[in-house]
Amino acid sequence: MTQPLLAVDAPSMLFRAFYALPDSIVGTDGKPVNALLGTANLVLREVEAHEPRAVVFCFGPDAASYRTELYPTYHAEREAAMPDALAPQFTLARGFFEAFAWTVATSEDLEADDLLGTYAEREAEAGGRALLLTGDRDMYQCASERVTVLYVKTGTKGGEEVGPAEVEERYGVPPALVPDFIALRGDPSDGLPGAKGVGPKTAAELLRRHGSLEAVLDNAIRERRPALRAALLDAADDLRAFKDIATLRDAGVAPPPDRETDWPGAAAAARELGMRRLAERLEGQGSR
Repeated sequence: MTQPLLAVDAPSMLFRAFYALPDSIVGTDGKPVNALLGTANLVLREVEAHEPRAVVFCFGPDAASYRTELYPTYHAEREAAMPDALAPQFTLARGFFEAFAWTVATSEDLEADDLLGTYAEREAEAGGRALLLTGDRDMYQCASERVTVLYVKTGTKGGEEVGPAEVEERYGVPPALVPDFIALRGDPSDGLPGAKGVGPKTAAELLRRHGSLEAVLDNAIRERRPALRAALLDAADDLRAFKDIATLRDAGVAPPPDRETDWPGAAAAARELGMRRLAERLEGQGSR
């Protein structure tokens, strides 16, 4: 079996690691390195488990302009400012993770999830496999025979493998209908309210019956439940925008070349930032 490409939702992992580990974990300069350390450990866990052919870290803006143009309150509930102790770690992230021989990809216009989705699609088109390490369930839309989502939940170690069967079990719809499902059900973390009164069960039932959001809206006038009929008809334009927001964009990236993790280089980078235990672990990997 071919080795997979491991694509990492870098902002998601850095934020999760920052809040999972105390900022009393500091480097040689006395500044917090908890997000960098936690992210490195999360990714190394998957590298050791899956032996990927390459690792690519994906960065992008928190809220892409095309999404806020579609719906101005997209991501409005999220904290506007990055925590003071986290911002410098984002600045250090590129150099730190590149020392592992991991590719770092950044987009000024598209979000990290767009990059992840494009890498996964290109890898699958080339006959390979992709693993997507993320804490964003929007990425469930990428699950396929060749693409597995490694979903990281708060308070857990490592990514939970999510394929097409797991998506259907959780949402009641196949991966291709995840954006339609999000549009109807809503997504509080992204500031998308969905259709009034429509929860996950109703969203899945409508999509199974009609096959797509557009078909749901085309048939809304014939919906027998008055409240649901009104909710669909009144919010039709917003629901189309929500689906567009939830649908990933093509980032125009090509699969990265094969690159093994540089254990000595990673160990040196960890030592430089005062991560002694991580450095020792990396040196141990390099001596195998």
